[in-house]
Amino acid sequence: MTWQDFAPRSTSRKREGIEWSITYAYDTLDESRPRVLLIGDSICNGYNGAVRDKLAGEVNVSFWASSKCVTDPDYFRELDFMLDARPYDAVCFNNGLHSLTTARAEWDAAYASSVAFIRAKLPETKLALTLSTPLKDPALTAISASLNETVLRLSREQNLPVIDLFSAMDPLDRERYWSDTFHFRAEAIDIQAGIIADRVREMLKA
Repeated sequence: MTWQDFAPRSTSRKREGIEWSITYAYDTLDESRPRVLLIGDSICNGYNGAVRDKLAGEVNVSFWASSKCVTDPDYFRELDFMLDARPYDAVCFNNGLHSLTTARAEWDAAYASSVAFIRAKLPETKLALTLSTPLKDPALTAISASLNETVLRLSREQNLPVIDLFSAMDPLDRERYWSDTFHFRAEAIDIQAGIIADRVREMLKA
């Protein structure tokens, strides 16, 4: 089994003007505690430090945040690298906000294939699907919600837990909690980190 077995054979995805990936593995010398891998985009890059703080002394944190949609030709290659990087007891997987304009059928198929790849690559690792967050723009929020419907359907079909950041954020005041169209202020990030940390604890206890 290789990542090529799961990656899309073709894609109409057009890359962004700047593509990026950021990864950190905290507490790398500590093998006494379980480790969680957070996968996502700039929202993940925003909350990873707060998640680390909330899980300090309990769970070590790694994260990979990227602009790449699951339909990007390089996505599965980079995902494979991250899954190989360390042993993980849990993975929290998100992909969506850089896919708002991606051909929907292509995204649905590639997202499902990403989940299948993670489960095949790390069969003993707990996996949760993290919903994409709402945005300041109502039209974009509707697209995010639509993408989340695919995630929720897959979670039901495969009996996978969900980390629902969307429902927690959507009722909040956009002017108070959002810093721009996509991103959040510290108070909202703390709420997101609390939800993720609680779910990680539940997954590891299970």
